[in-house]
Amino acid sequence: MAQREKKYQLISSYLRSFIDEHKFTDTNKMPSEHFLCRKFNVSRQTVRTAIACLEQEGFVYTLRGSGTFFNTSYSIHNSSLPETESKKVALIVQGQDKNSIYKILAGVRDIFQDEDIEVRIFFTENKILNERRCLTACASGFDALIIDGVKASTASPNADIYEKLYNDNIPVIFYNNYYRDSKFPKVIVDDENCAQELVYQLICKGHKYIAGFFVYDNYQGNKKYNGIIKSLIKYNVYMDDSYFKWCMMDDLKDAKQFKKEMWNFIKALPSCTAIVCCNYLILEMLLEVLASHNKSIPHDYSVVSFDYSADNWQEQNITTSIHPSYEMGVKLAQGVITMIQHGHYDSQKVSYMFPPKIHLGNSIKDLGETP
Repeated sequence: MAQREKKYQLISSYLRSFIDEHKFTDTNKMPSEHFLCRKFNVSRQTVRTAIACLEQEGFVYTLRGSGTFFNTSYSIHNSSLPETESKKVALIVQGQDKNSIYKILAGVRDIFQDEDIEVRIFFTENKILNERRCLTACASGFDALIIDGVKASTASPNADIYEKLYNDNIPVIFYNNYYRDSKFPKVIVDDENCAQELVYQLICKGHKYIAGFFVYDNYQGNKKYNGIIKSLIKYNVYMDDSYFKWCMMDDLKDAKQFKKEMWNFIKALPSCTAIVCCNYLILEMLLEVLASHNKSIPHDYSVVSFDYSADNWQEQNITTSIHPSYEMGVKLAQGVITMIQHGHYDSQKVSYMFPPKIHLGNSIKDLGETP
């Protein structure tokens, strides 16, 4: 009978996974001792034993009064994959929406488990340099890459590495965000049609002054905005650039500041009756902002959103598109298998676009007017 892992070994394994996932990012601080004690229900001494093991190997170091950090350079160069006969696939994610990420990972793993394919997840934190580090390291030792592109609405400074991956015939498939001129296949949601459907739900209830929060360094954000504008033009509804607030995904990291800016933006639009949220993270912040200022949905503001990724969408009952995260993971894994089996691939045959899945909630007030 195999000997059961000791508690400090379980913690050490968890920390190794944490290091592996984040080694290409700018975040190198380890979870706190307090967090690890609560997560594993162990004493502080057990946690320290696990950290000491990693410290002896050179993976982490401790600064008195500051915490424990992992050695980024050492981790990249000394944590090579074990030699196995399994195929290996890198899942390279931005990292902001954890709900979506882990559902995608679950879908990928469910398909790969019958194909003897191992998947490893890496975070870029939506940083171009982090993406470059990750692509460079994963270009060898992996049989395919699944990627959520970084700042994909702009020309990628990493185009040279993507070109090399293509020329070396390494299968790459994008999801959510992709580079417009990329030769690789992609699995995405039909965001333009989704936008038109969401705005129609507002317009058919009489809303004419519609505001929105959009992300401009994100290719999805641009497609969503295009769909919004097409609907406003189609139904001859009021359209003004001042009703749309643009931000970068990095702006959302300072939640306190961003929520302050949200409220200043909203209260400067006295005619506004409805708000569109570009993604689930923005929706979460908006709900907090409105509640903190004693504004209710839909009495004070009607709200619709894209890409709801949590499991409580029926309970929350916001009119929103539901992000097909798990199903997207399945499609990505199936695409990877096709690419690995057939070598050179036709991106049109591997690419897939999900139709919008809209949940009609109770977050839209009926103003009694129709277009």
